[in-house]
Parts: sequence; structure tokens; C-alpha cells
Amino acid sequence: MEIIKYPGREEWSSLIKRPALDVTTLFDTVRTVLDEVREQGDTAVKAYEEKFDKVLLSSLQVSEEEMREADALVTEDLKQAIRTAKANIEKFHASQRFEGKKVETTPGVTCWQKAVAIEKVGLYIPGGTAPLFSTVLMLAVPARIAGCKEIVLCTPPNREGKVHPAILFAAEVAGVSKIFKAGGIQAIAAMAYGTESVPKVYKIFGPGNQYVTAAKQLVSLKEVAIDMPAGPSEVEVIADETANPDFIAADFLSQAEHGVDSQAILVTASETIVEPVARAIQEQLDRLPRKEITEKSLAHSRIIVLKDSREVVDFTNQYAPEHLIIQTADYTAIAERIENAGSVFMGPYTPESAGDYASGTNHTLPTNGYAKAYSGVNLDSFIKKITFQEISSDGIRALGSTIQTMAANEHLDAHRNAVTIRLNTI
Repeated sequence: MEIIKYPGREEWSSLIKRPALDVTTLFDTVRTVLDEVREQGDTAVKAYEEKFDKVLLSSLQVSEEEMREADALVTEDLKQAIRTAKANIEKFHASQRFEGKKVETTPGVTCWQKAVAIEKVGLYIPGGTAPLFSTVLMLAVPARIAGCKEIVLCTPPNREGKVHPAILFAAEVAGVSKIFKAGGIQAIAAMAYGTESVPKVYKIFGPGNQYVTAAKQLVSLKEVAIDMPAGPSEVEVIADETANPDFIAADFLSQAEHGVDSQAILVTASETIVEPVARAIQEQLDRLPRKEITEKSLAHSRIIVLKDSREVVDFTNQYAPEHLIIQTADYTAIAERIENAGSVFMGPYTPESAGDYASGTNHTLPTNGYAKAYSGVNLDSFIKKITFQEISSDGIRALGSTIQTMAANEHLDAHRNAVTIRLNTI
């Protein structure tokens, strides 16, 4: 882990770089899989499941019997935790419901919007080293609140052909329509193009490795919409001398254990906390079961000391972190100055893991600096808004000359005539 003290602003561009691979280098490999799934459907998906996930599947869809088995395998403690998290996610996302209103822009001219759910959505839940049943809740709960008619979920099975029971239980609780055993590029392709088993969807959500990210980007060019570009997970902690070094270390490591390409950075104007934090990170690291993964992530993590709080805020807005934790005496004032971040965790008792699981906010967030332009997943992610306008005879009379003048100056005479022909009847 690097410790960098008082870098000049001209050095910041190199310090905000992530360890992510340029996914465009994977496009040729990804296209091959996409094309085969588009042409061969289930046969190609099963073949790639055998190749990549080392499992021979007779059927892609999770059966009712498998759902019952999963329910029996999930402990009551975990079931209750999932239900509690689901309730909080539901409460927060339900509060985001759109309420349109009719606006008379000119006498006789009325405009309004209507929110309509995306009919079919696909959720991708990664496999890998941890079963991300929390992501099922983060995606399926707002999809159901939005009113999506079909919620399709794909997730890779293990080598016995089974999906982790907690993922299946969370999917049941959250209202997922259909669950399929498919991971990686082949899962994205199946949802984008449709197969004999997997329905074609209109928008795909969910995190994944760099191959999944590349696949989502490619299919989004013409087949489906996607939630956002995504990359390895990341956290930035802003702290001062009042912060608890153990809290900072715990937050650092909770992010670093996501994967070897995750990144954690501490940005501070208080040099005195650097050594206590570095020491606390090492002490806690030694006790972690995922120590090897976390150590690799820490290799490209950083502690950065800057001159003052203004530099700290400016650096943060340039970095645009996926997760931002603020542990300072004036954390509310600093939070108000943040313009680019996926989700912000304020104060000493707000760990990132609260948002990851159960506070109610969504953990599917923009990474790799995309927080400068993208929001995290929210209720609007599952909704499209249709605009309406209604114009009376008085309205077209009042607005008609404006439309005619603009159309004429754009040399679009048919546009102008569409108004003129109506005015001539009034």
C-alpha cells in the first residue's frame, strides 16, 4: 500500500487511476461467445457453462424442487436478515415513486409525463468467491416496486449444478419471475438475445467481472439497455484526526476483500492519523480469512495526505468514488461539497457495509469515475417516462406562429405546414 504525502494537483490524474483492465481488449473474445449464443441458444449456453463453470447442465432453469431445497438450507437467522434488508430497501425505493403533474405551458397547451415500468428486465448475479444474495435484493426489489412484469435472473451454478441457496431464497422473497443457471458472457448473451429457455429482456442490470462488463457494453450497442458501465469495486475514506483508526481500517479492508482488483484509498489533511491507520490495517488484515485476496487489493490501494480540506474535497470530486465514507468532525459540511460519488456514508457509525446490505440504499453503483455522470441503481432505473401533450384550438392559435417561425428558419416546410393547415381551419 502506497503512502503519498502532499502531491501537487498536477499529480492527481495519475493518483485517481484504477487498476481496471481496458475491457475493449476483450471484445473479440466476448463477441465469439455472444454470436454463438445468439445463433445456437441454449445449446451454446450449456456448452459454455461446461467450459467455464465446469458443469454439465440438462436444464438451465432452476426448478421448483430446487427452490424448496434452497429454502430448507438457509438458516432462520439469515432468512430474517434477508427479510429485514428487503424491507428497508423496499421502503427507501418506494419513496422514489414519480408523481407527474400536468403543466399548462401556454394557454391551451398542456404537457405531462407518465412513468411506465420497463416490461422485461434481466438481473445478473455473479458467482465467484462470494454469493452475492444482497445484490438480488438490490435489483429485484426496485424492479418489482416499479412494476416490471418479468424479472429474469441469471447466476452461475457450482460444479454440482446448484445455485447458492441464499441467492434462491433472496430471489423468492424479492419477487423474481424466473431464475437460470448461467454465468459470464453467455448469461448476458442469453438475456440480450433470448434463447429457448431464457426470455429476451429490454434492460440488463448487475455487476460482474471484466468479461461481463465487456459483454454488457457490446450488447448495449443495439440489443438492450444496461444499467451503467461497471468495473472493480472501490471506496474512498475521508478522515481527520478525530476519526477512529480502527474504523477506517475496517472500512478499508471491507472494500479490499471484494477482489484482487478492488481499490481503497484514504484521503486526509491530518498526517497524524496515517501511521495509526496503517498499523490498524495490518493488525486487522492478519485476522481475515480472505487475507490473500485482500493483500493483493491493498497493493494498489493508497493513503494520500493533502494540504487542507479544500484539496481533499477537490481530489474527491476528481476521483468520483463509488463509495465515499466521511469520518471527520465536520462530516456534514464536507458531504454538502461532494458533487461526484456513487453513495456517501456519513459519520463514524455508518460503515459502507450498511449500504452494501441493509440500510435501504442501493449498492449497485457507478465505478471507475463514472459517478461524474451516472447515478447508482434506483427506482427510475426500471422506469421509462413517456411525455404527453394536448393542444386545444386556442392553444394552437397562441403557439402556432412560434412553431411556424422556427420551422421556416430550419428550412423544414412540412413542419410549418402541419401547423398552417390547422390554423386555416380555425
